[in-house]
Amino acid sequence: MPDRETMPSASAPEVSARAAALPQEALRIASGYAFSGPALHLGALLWDGQCLPDAQVRVPLAMLNRHGLVAGATGTGKTKTLQLIAEQLSAQGVPVFLADIKGDLSGIAAPGHPDARVEGRAADVHQRWTATGFPAEYYALGGIGRGIPVRATVTGFGPLLLSKVLRLNRTQEQSLALVFHYADSKGLELIDLKDLRAVVTFLTSDEGKSELKTVGGLSAATAGVILRSLTAFEAQGASGFFGEPEFDTGELLRTAEDGRGVVSVLELSAVQERPQLFSTFLMWLLADLFHDLPELGDVDKPRLVFFLDEAHLLFDDASEAFLESLTQTVRLIRSKGVGVFFVTQTPKDVPADVLAQLGNRVQHALRAFTPDDQTALNATVKTFPKSPYDLEEVLTNLGTGEAVVTVLSEKGAPTPVAATRLRAPESLMGPLGQDTLERAVAGSPLYERYARAVDRESAYERLERGRGAKGPDEMLDAAPGRGGRAEEQQSMAERVAESGVFRSLARSVGTQIGREITRSLFGTARRSGRRRR
Repeated sequence: MPDRETMPSASAPEVSARAAALPQEALRIASGYAFSGPALHLGALLWDGQCLPDAQVRVPLAMLNRHGLVAGATGTGKTKTLQLIAEQLSAQGVPVFLADIKGDLSGIAAPGHPDARVEGRAADVHQRWTATGFPAEYYALGGIGRGIPVRATVTGFGPLLLSKVLRLNRTQEQSLALVFHYADSKGLELIDLKDLRAVVTFLTSDEGKSELKTVGGLSAATAGVILRSLTAFEAQGASGFFGEPEFDTGELLRTAEDGRGVVSVLELSAVQERPQLFSTFLMWLLADLFHDLPELGDVDKPRLVFFLDEAHLLFDDASEAFLESLTQTVRLIRSKGVGVFFVTQTPKDVPADVLAQLGNRVQHALRAFTPDDQTALNATVKTFPKSPYDLEEVLTNLGTGEAVVTVLSEKGAPTPVAATRLRAPESLMGPLGQDTLERAVAGSPLYERYARAVDRESAYERLERGRGAKGPDEMLDAAPGRGGRAEEQQSMAERVAESGVFRSLARSVGTQIGREITRSLFGTARRSGRRRR
């Protein structure tokens, strides 16, 4: 249940009488964190080398959909910060999504173990620490790992995100978009990678050469590059990530029976060797939520808070169209009640247009061992508001579990920069035991819905069935349920009107091709019949 310190306060908190004895500058900083509404407790102010527990550093709950950044060098405590924030969001009834790169966030469902370090930290910051577990669901990308499988169809994933995974250049990205457009116009469902490979193979075959000419701007050479990229991608074992049943991102919005928000933990340690894939898959989850969630405007608390770990992987080798779409997604999803926190080493890892939208900042220690480190440190200091701290010195001397913080106040203005000793998470700071985790996964009500992959007839099966036909039209017509040319012409308008291509026209942004084929900011599309949030 929510801890007393995270429950909404009945009246505006005052800086305590003991806090009035603080040094004047420390008191000014502490006053910037005295909010009237519910807030999450981050820790206690550090000033002049001392921890001041009467000066509490907090973040308003209503500002968590204004996005944020958790940054710092390896080993400085970023993961524990995620856990601390996730626990308090759950206690306030807010669902949370955590990308578990290292595999050590599964312990959030189990009560923590008190020890001398935890008790010492709690005493330092005046935290009433109580061992507490929080409701959690465990997922695994494509079923690789211990968790409920998360899959997407190729159509649902869309050409823009898939192009980033395949490392295609701009021209190849646009060509892949045209392949999606062709498949959609011909009623060839792209469920898994073999469907997409079958369509590209067909277009580059003798039977499909005439069809290739109808796909404007797509050359045989570029189609061949796409085909080779797909083949190499499948050889890496990526086929399992695409298929059905496709994951419904509405599952991430659940609350438990006691009103606490469910923490969705996506285990990614088993796919660390595919960083482009898992980082882009996380963006698919976010883009899909963006498409389906209604506008909410200003909210008392977020509908969901999403943590994207190893965020720099999203931006490495990203095309201009991808970055534009990502930036717009981050900017617009705030009004749908979703907060996004990027987790990485330095603010330099995040493009300026995205960084400008991150109102809440928790910056752990940085190291300055090399000239590049010093450059990153200088750039980080420049991203903070003016403060009485020597931030270069502070950031290089912070201990584990300490950070420099600035957040948005209830009025939307940045709070004073506060060096902070952070609280200790109350759940288990480490992974669950394997047996415990497997029982939790098997006992989930979602397990039966998503555990078993389904391979129904789609583009691959239709094109295979049509082999040996005299021409491309006969080849496409050969599958059961596919009528002749007259029936095709008669139903074309209906099929186009129902397609993801047609529905996208009013929503699309970016390039001309993007405007023609995308349904949402990232070109993702979903089949009809899906429940609304």
